[in-house]
Amino acid sequence: MAAESRRVLVVGAGVTGLLTAVRCSLAGHRVTVIDRGAIPNPGSTSFDQHRAVRALDPSDPAASRRTAVAHRRWLALEAMLGTRFYRRVGMVTAWPAEEAEQVAAVAAEAGLPVSLLEPAQLPHVRFPEGTVGVREHHGGVLLADHALQAVARWLAARTDVTLMPWQEVKAVDPRTGEVHLPDARTLTGDLTLIATGPWSKDLVDLPMLLHRQTLVYLKPPEELTAAWERTPGVGRIGSEGLAWLLPPGDGTLLKVSSAAVCREADLATEGTPEEELRWAEQVLAEPILTEPDRYQVLAVKRCHYLVDAGTGAAHLVRIGPGTWARTASGGDGFRTAPLVADRIVAALEEPESHESPSPHREETP
Repeated sequence: MAAESRRVLVVGAGVTGLLTAVRCSLAGHRVTVIDRGAIPNPGSTSFDQHRAVRALDPSDPAASRRTAVAHRRWLALEAMLGTRFYRRVGMVTAWPAEEAEQVAAVAAEAGLPVSLLEPAQLPHVRFPEGTVGVREHHGGVLLADHALQAVARWLAARTDVTLMPWQEVKAVDPRTGEVHLPDARTLTGDLTLIATGPWSKDLVDLPMLLHRQTLVYLKPPEELTAAWERTPGVGRIGSEGLAWLLPPGDGTLLKVSSAAVCREADLATEGTPEEELRWAEQVLAEPILTEPDRYQVLAVKRCHYLVDAGTGAAHLVRIGPGTWARTASGGDGFRTAPLVADRIVAALEEPESHESPSPHREETP
């Protein structure tokens, strides 16, 4: 329980907003969550069948250690909610055979349990020639929509949490953290977090780029169902090592995509179905699966996310004395959401400041 209960406003009920609300409530604070749609919002970028949990970045052992905390946070949340949404099947990345041992050594330095995996162990997945898999055992697949629904139910039952769906915020004052609604109401609190995904540009004046990516959902052949149930997520595959897949299981489909189809976009420009089909065809042309013709395409979806215009990465920005913005979440915003929630709770325990700082970016994996 917090030494002093504070009032927290969370604008945006995607994964970052909802997990922050959970952590703040558990810490003894009073929380109000506002969203432009339902809570959870099926139209949000967080809402999908599955998302990956992984931590290994061989170029940055320190970041790997920080991100490893997310795995433990997801396990704790699953246990608290009493519902299963984390398929701990592991995550594999393909590396040139001559580099695999060094990658495994970096993982060991970061405290990540890994093992090497020969491509022949996953015969239904195509690994680039001359590569070996490095399997992270503390990783896997989050059933994203199940997780969001479970969190929203938990929050709705809390007396210290107020959910305000179907409220499109008009503006947020970065200096005071006041949240202005279209009906002229103003909400106030001790800390405000803006986490509205691609719509953050409407509320926060920071240099950001919007990216759009095409996702393809497949149904494997029946005889491979059991094999796919045991398959980890796989990354760094495809012709340039830019493709990835998340396995089917627990009612989800096989999802494939590639960073090669990630492009800058504008929410006001939807594009045509024909254009999206061409992007999907580019994904399907990647050497991701063995015998790809045996798989049935059941859906094609677009997702959007913001990145920092300067670094191309995610950030958490303090834009006022008590106002924070998780405007740029990058492509890994779902798995790292618990880390943002941790930081916001820590900020509530810091001494109050009435100064108006320049936007201060904090590194978030």
